[in-house]
Amino acid sequence: MPDATTFALFVAAALVMLVVPGPSVLYIVARSIEGGRTAGLVSVLGVQTGALVHIAFAAVGLSAILASSAVAFSVVKWLGAAYLIWLGLRRILGRDEGDGEVTVEPAPLARVFWQGVVVNTLNPKTALFFLAFLPQFVDPSRGAAWTQILLLGAAFVILALCSDGLYALLSGTAGGWLRLRMKGASFRQTQRFVSGGILIALGAVAAVAGKD
Repeated sequence: MPDATTFALFVAAALVMLVVPGPSVLYIVARSIEGGRTAGLVSVLGVQTGALVHIAFAAVGLSAILASSAVAFSVVKWLGAAYLIWLGLRRILGRDEGDGEVTVEPAPLARVFWQGVVVNTLNPKTALFFLAFLPQFVDPSRGAAWTQILLLGAAFVILALCSDGLYALLSGTAGGWLRLRMKGASFRQTQRFVSGGILIALGAVAAVAGKD
């Protein structure tokens, strides 16, 4: 398992990244505005269920890489750090498709849940994110990689449930105000710069740390 310091760094990095709204949060906000707080919270559960699918795949895939070659696992970590930096630069310099207005139609809660699952499960960027982010905090010398990946992934989902749940509650209560904020050009620009800067910093720290 990761040591206490590494785990604390992971929690801090995850929290900083989660408080900056991304495409999934925009979907949750849209659901909450349309269907109220209950629909928003159900969409949060759906989105994070989809995240669990990606985490499971990451655990299996990264463990297979480590089993075949420790050097290959190190390469994955370096590529992950480079991908985080590239993703941050892309968010700052370009227009992300998540910047546009998100609209949803009213739907039963069961459909809201499964749509959230599908939205996140079928998003290849989510898969790439977990493959790039989670290995930065895995230490093969401290146990099986797959258990560390699952632990870190579970912690990320728990933090995301709290963060996204707060967005759902706030947007369900003050939908009109948040809708204007989410659609504002200046708000979206600030969002891109903050989230992009966080990703670049995380990737740079991972690279400078000289992962094994």
